[in-house]
Amino acid sequence: MTTPELTFAVLVLLLTPGPTNSLVLLAGAERGVAGAARLIPAELAGYFLTVLPLALAGTTVLADHHGLRTGLTLAAGAWVAVLAVRLWRMPGTGGAAAAVGARALFVTTALNPKALIFGLVLLPSPDRLVANLALFAGLVALVALLWAGIGTALRKGTGQPRAIFFLRRLASVWLAAISVVLIARGVGA
Repeated sequence: MTTPELTFAVLVLLLTPGPTNSLVLLAGAERGVAGAARLIPAELAGYFLTVLPLALAGTTVLADHHGLRTGLTLAAGAWVAVLAVRLWRMPGTGGAAAAVGARALFVTTALNPKALIFGLVLLPSPDRLVANLALFAGLVALVALLWAGIGTALRKGTGQPRAIFFLRRLASVWLAAISVVLIARGVGA
């Protein structure tokens, strides 16, 4: 895959709404772009925790252990369900606590099914792995800033103090739907 092709493929996948992007959007709504940008290292660490081992030896390991992919999918589904419940239960207006912390973003990203695609399909290349990983890191940061910016714009666009509450509820419902899909895939595998 050429660098422009890889860039396009990674961007398309990163831009797709999912659990990590939902949390970054919510962080942008809660903290603004600058506050959400402080979470980018946690997102990168989560991706690299999964992507790097997969890019180096993932195909071999998953071929030898068929249940591992199913287990990872079920774990991701369960974690996303926990996040959905936590977001739903957060206090409405007046609650000063941020819904999105570095730990939640790290775990969510490490369990993100997109990481499997990045680590097994898009990034592995014996002669270009370091360059591919550097490109990936830059694109992750860029897309995180974009989602944080969308969250910030949504908050400012509503002009209502309950906007965060409604964004949390919307993110909770979206994450619950993603969780159901992941668990169904894991059970059906």
